[in-house]
Amino acid sequence: QYTLRDVLEARYGTEEADRIFYEAGFLAGKNFCERFVGRRESFNDFVEGVQRALLDLKIGLLRMESEDRENARFTLTMAEDLDCSGLPDMGHAVCTYDEGFIAGMFKVFAGRDFDVKEIDCWSTGDRTCRFEVKPKSAS
Repeated sequence: QYTLRDVLEARYGTEEADRIFYEAGFLAGKNFCERFVGRRESFNDFVEGVQRALLDLKIGLLRMESEDRENARFTLTMAEDLDCSGLPDMGHAVCTYDEGFIAGMFKVFAGRDFDVKEIDCWSTGDRTCRFEVKPKSAS
């Protein structure tokens, strides 16, 4: 993944590389959710299904830290993930693919788009990756 990122950044710049990684993650998150989690009626069942599938497939450990269901805003962490757990402190977040992956899963569950932004990252010295999830603002 990181050598691919290096090539994309060299050819298209960091902003475009991030967009490509986010879009690829979004597609993967949708397909993952459709194939391994399925449609879920309740939010709790959705979260439990995602947690179980991620654990069973050894992709990572998802934990819901906070939730405001009324406003559809969530904070979650992903630990022991394949993207960056164990990386050295690089001074910048690297989980753009994960942002898209989470957005894709939420799209499958809720049927609407969400913005996902990493706010803490293993590669910035944190020991887990933390993401804020909120409804996509109309533009």
